[in-house]
Amino acid sequence: MPVKAISMTTTQVLRVLLASAATVFCLQPAHAAIPIQHWTQPSGAQVFFVESTAIPMLDVEVDFDAGSRRDPSAQAGLAEVTALMAGKGVVAHGADPALDENQLGEAWADLGASFEGSASNDRMSFSLRTLTDPALLPKAVQLAARQLGEPSWPNDVWQRERQRLTAAIKEARTRPGTVAQLAFDHAVFGQHPYGLETTPETLARIGVADMRAAYAAISPCRAKISLVGAITRAQADQIAAQLLSRLPGNKAACAPLPPVAEVTPLTAPADERIAFDSAQAHVLIGQPGYKRSDPAFFALLVGNHILGGGGFTSRLTEQVREKRGLSYSVYSYFSPGLHEGAFTIGLQTRPDQTEQALSVARQVLREFVESGPTEAELQAAKDNLIGGFALRIDSNRKLLDNVANIAHNGLPLDYLERWSERVQAVTAADIRAAFQRVLQPRRMVTIVVGGK
Repeated sequence: MPVKAISMTTTQVLRVLLASAATVFCLQPAHAAIPIQHWTQPSGAQVFFVESTAIPMLDVEVDFDAGSRRDPSAQAGLAEVTALMAGKGVVAHGADPALDENQLGEAWADLGASFEGSASNDRMSFSLRTLTDPALLPKAVQLAARQLGEPSWPNDVWQRERQRLTAAIKEARTRPGTVAQLAFDHAVFGQHPYGLETTPETLARIGVADMRAAYAAISPCRAKISLVGAITRAQADQIAAQLLSRLPGNKAACAPLPPVAEVTPLTAPADERIAFDSAQAHVLIGQPGYKRSDPAFFALLVGNHILGGGGFTSRLTEQVREKRGLSYSVYSYFSPGLHEGAFTIGLQTRPDQTEQALSVARQVLREFVESGPTEAELQAAKDNLIGGFALRIDSNRKLLDNVANIAHNGLPLDYLERWSERVQAVTAADIRAAFQRVLQPRRMVTIVVGGK
């Protein structure tokens, strides 16, 4: 009994250290240089590494071009459930026994570490978080390699998970915000994969065989591995190789992936009103925006901060909330990806105020696109963005997110070091030109959910 009590205490300590690690990174100077080391392994895997010695911890993200943009339309949700089910057990291999989902969870708990899979529009990602204690790190990496390379795809677990996901989808559809977002995505993206909806019907068409086939895109030659932590470059190289060591590495797995069609621009406005018994009307206005590779990224970032991304300092908040009291919150944002992600203006208002709120939001947008920001607005936005830059990298997890973003989108390795410089260089003319090129206020989608 005493031995077990000590073991439990150790595990709890590890969990506390991992949970608190996010706040320790800020001890490093916020604007210090962030050198990102990059190299390609013999397998073709690309490695991006930042050595961070402030805490004895390692965060890793392994990304593949296997996101939902590659889902068949009849099987929307395939990437998401594939990433989910990859963590529901591993097969036996050599001296390593098979582990079901409960045993796998217990193994991670014993290490005080975690390994999770997820999928977004553009990528399938696997994230490892562990302490770098020599007694723990090798075991965590070995277990992560097994989970990444040898999932068991248990069909009984999938049947249970499909029922759970189906119930969650049906429950979500009872909320006006969900209804509005689904209608908005469909209207903005049409048949493009960015607009696909995961439904009980699409889930019913997915079996474990489909997951195995989708997982074929998970190959070392396609991996982009980002590491941030208290390890050396040699360790980073070894860990990256070990994580991928149980994946198939044949040449057929590295053939070019088929291209995905581009988003079709809107040619006319659309206005959809959906009756819903709710106290507030949920309003979304938007269109396809821009790709992450757009050279005007910083002009669009700064411009949107002024328009609706800067909270209480934005034009939309000033005109819709402060001057007229039409909404508690109003915002705008871009969601750039490998394709043109959506530009969105969102707000909630009383159903009887919907038309006025819409009119004001549209007018603010048109005026901003036509004239751009004032010099005072521009300087305030720059000060706010540059002053808040430290908050973008104040933990290992946030820094890892940024490094993975650089890796996935092919951004320059000095992207973070030059971020403030690039923001400072944006002019009002840059913003006006970028917004006039990207946005067409008179051809946008409007979705209103709520009211009769």
